Amino acid sequence: MVSRIGVYPGTFDPVTLGHIDIIRRGANLVDKLVIGVTTNPSKEPMFSLEERLAMVRREADVIGGNVEVVEFNSLLMDFAEAQGASLILRGLRAVADFEYEFQMAGMNQQLNDRVETVFLMADVSLQPIASRLVKEIARYGGDIGKFVTPAVAADVARHLAKR
Repeated sequence: MVSRIGVYPGTFDPVTLGHIDIIRRGANLVDKLVIGVTTNPSKEPMFSLEERLAMVRREADVIGGNVEVVEFNSLLMDFAEAQGASLILRGLRAVADFEYEFQMAGMNQQLNDRVETVFLMADVSLQPIASRLVKEIARYGGDIGKFVTPAVAADVARHLAKR
């Protein structure tokens, strides 16, 4: 039997409750979900790649089972093919996300039409959460406990205390 492998790519800087929701729900759609942690050259991450990998692994361990966390630094479609994936999982929060993701899905299909992009709508209670906003709230001393797990909130606090 051929197993269905999905890839959920992102920078996860930091991993939020929205990400975790998509991971949990996405893991139910495939036999194996590979979370690909990458570095986006257009973003300035708060956490190093190694810190983000450790953070996502810790949070994914709570979900357990069929989730694997790996780093990648290549075209997403090359990564998906290397993982044996038949689908790319993406979360949507708002119309702005859809416009960007729709364009990316079209470009990715042109690169490799054997890999489908599947969109999951974020849980309504989690739709406003964005890593960028979580970091901004934390930098100004705000409470990020509604947006991340307690362990991630502690990671962010530790990181900001070092500055």
